[in-house]
Amino acid sequence: MVRLSKRVEYGLIAIRHIATRPYGELVTAKEIAERYAIPYELLAKVLQKLSKSGLISSVHGVRGGYALGRRAELIRISDIINAIEGSKPAITECLADGPNTCDVFDLCTIRSPLGKVQSSIDRAFHGMTLSEIV
Repeated sequence: MVRLSKRVEYGLIAIRHIATRPYGELVTAKEIAERYAIPYELLAKVLQKLSKSGLISSVHGVRGGYALGRRAELIRISDIINAIEGSKPAITECLADGPNTCDVFDLCTIRSPLGKVQSSIDRAFHGMTLSEIV
């Protein structure tokens, strides 16, 4: 089955937490890590990726932290996944990495049906926004 990485799980937890605050209010990585028992170092890397993508903004310094980069209804779940992983989650190796990764690609009888399943998953992640999970 499709399984999201821990990085994506932690990113979704973190950005959801940030989204529950009034727009523009800063939240620290330490606060999120402690609240949800997430390893701080891994969370910091995930937050950097989300910040680099513009989904969240970061303010450095003693009173720094993270805030949403845009309104929650404008952030798609697929945007969050792509920012963290650099790609969408795929149900098969050939759908993720291309036909060259599969020894039976030309003979495969399940590629097309699984491609339809993949499309449904992609639409679900693309169609859902952060505001729907807050």
